[in-house]
Amino acid sequence: MTLINKQQQAKVTQAIELAEKATDAELVTVLAGESDDYYFIPTMWAALISLVTPAALFQTNLWLSQTDILWVQLVEFIALALIFRWRPLKHLLVPKQVKHNRAALVAKEQFLAQGLHHTLGETGVLIFVSEAERYAEILADRGINNLVPDGAWDNILNQLLGQIKANNTEAGLIAAIRACGDLLAEHVPSTHDLDELPNHLVIL
Repeated sequence: MTLINKQQQAKVTQAIELAEKATDAELVTVLAGESDDYYFIPTMWAALISLVTPAALFQTNLWLSQTDILWVQLVEFIALALIFRWRPLKHLLVPKQVKHNRAALVAKEQFLAQGLHHTLGETGVLIFVSEAERYAEILADRGINNLVPDGAWDNILNQLLGQIKANNTEAGLIAAIRACGDLLAEHVPSTHDLDELPNHLVIL
């Protein structure tokens, strides 16, 4: 995990404050280390491998009783379940689609949890990053979606993902915030000084 330090968080906060000066949109940035513990995946793989172990043992010349095989299965299951929980290995075992689906769900949950759906004029915008999943998403409320063209966020997201994959979390977030600020200033320019939501980086 490369979750950013306090000094880096302060820079992200400054970037949010600066971006919001030129737009009525409310920007919230959320950074998650990972979107799920995925413990069901190590358990599933350990169970599957343990289930086929007896068939493999029957192909050997070992004289094992049914009780011996059951003990081998049990010890193997426990050992593999623990080994597969090692984070780098665990994330290799989790299918990419499963990780992205889980991260997308957390992004939607955070949009609601951070109150972005209650802003004046429905102008909330969430920049969400989940590092372990190498996943990023920008979610905007209806007031923004009615003014910003479809696909306008794509280039920002691609650049953000590139920085996250390179472990440049701080640089990626600040660049994405600035780019979102420029886009929002064009389509949703500032008409008031009201700041409805906190500007600090939310870390899960």
